Amino acid sequence: MIDVAHLTRHYGAFTAVNDISFRVAPGEILGLVGPNGAGKTTTLRCLAGIIAPSQGTVVIAGHDIQQEPVAAKRALAFIPDEPHLFDHLTVEEHLRFVARLYNVANAEERIAPLLRELEIDDKRKALSTELSRGMKQKLAIACGLLHDPSVLILDEPLTGLDPGGMRRMRITIAERARAGASVVLSSHLLTLVEELCTVLFVISKGACVAYDSLAGIVQAHPHLAGKSLEDVFLSLTGSDEEAATA
Repeated sequence: MIDVAHLTRHYGAFTAVNDISFRVAPGEILGLVGPNGAGKTTTLRCLAGIIAPSQGTVVIAGHDIQQEPVAAKRALAFIPDEPHLFDHLTVEEHLRFVARLYNVANAEERIAPLLRELEIDDKRKALSTELSRGMKQKLAIACGLLHDPSVLILDEPLTGLDPGGMRRMRITIAERARAGASVVLSSHLLTLVEELCTVLFVISKGACVAYDSLAGIVQAHPHLAGKSLEDVFLSLTGSDEEAATA
């Protein structure tokens, strides 16, 4: 479970995120979408405990991430859009290192199936510097999934993946949700969001402009009936007006 209440984050006089609230139950996938600079990355970093909210609370699997940071972070995996790996560790060594950090007792039993699932089993002895951009992304995902987190926070998870890797990752996300994980997925790939997400949170200029299923959002805005998710997104965020006047 993810429970965000009145999350606000200031950077000096600038408010990047302004009083947003949402919940993600086990098995749900929330699509966090918005234009560039809308506050998505700040929101994700607050959820992951990388930065502290100026106001409001973030509760991960029953643990306030500011009051119980270790317990909260043990329950989550944050996979950013840019993998941060160790140059002098192999694929296998990355996973063993993560296993020690999270005290994964049956690490060796989990590593091999995970490498096969993400289609990087043949790279297990390769250093991270020897991997392609897509392979690095797969390794980062594997590291995030190794401790079987109940909360997944994904920022552009398909970056660098080829079509086969994208398909595999879509399946992986859906399977983790079906197994009971609460998932937040942020992506500009609206087809991915529409395919996987059970609820949408549309953010613009740091504020929530819509929070519901796609059907619920369209019902609340009848003029959007029959429109694609792209059209709905552009209308809600004002991006279509900006494009028209550009």
